[in-house]
Amino acid sequence: MAHTPEIVAGVAWFRASQWQLLRSLATDADDLEETHDEWVRIAEKAIEDLARQGVHTQKVEVDVNELQAWCSAQQRPLDSSARAAYAAAHLRELHENA
Repeated sequence: MAHTPEIVAGVAWFRASQWQLLRSLATDADDLEETHDEWVRIAEKAIEDLARQGVHTQKVEVDVNELQAWCSAQQRPLDSSARAAYAAAHLRELHENA
């Protein structure tokens, strides 16, 4: 029987020290939580919900300055879609280089 590869969803993970920088650069800052602690609570709950649905996740540490440079190179706004795409791209790189 063939082994089905495990699908892992990358979750962009931000450091508390860069939270306000992210909020200042994000085009959808109004949709982001005011504090890093609040964001962590919501993100952890989303990860738990995904796990209950059988979706495996992996936190992908994101440097906001690198994210901003990537968005500029991709000519796209720094928004939720870009954060998700960046996390997915980095997760792919991690697995390809493992």
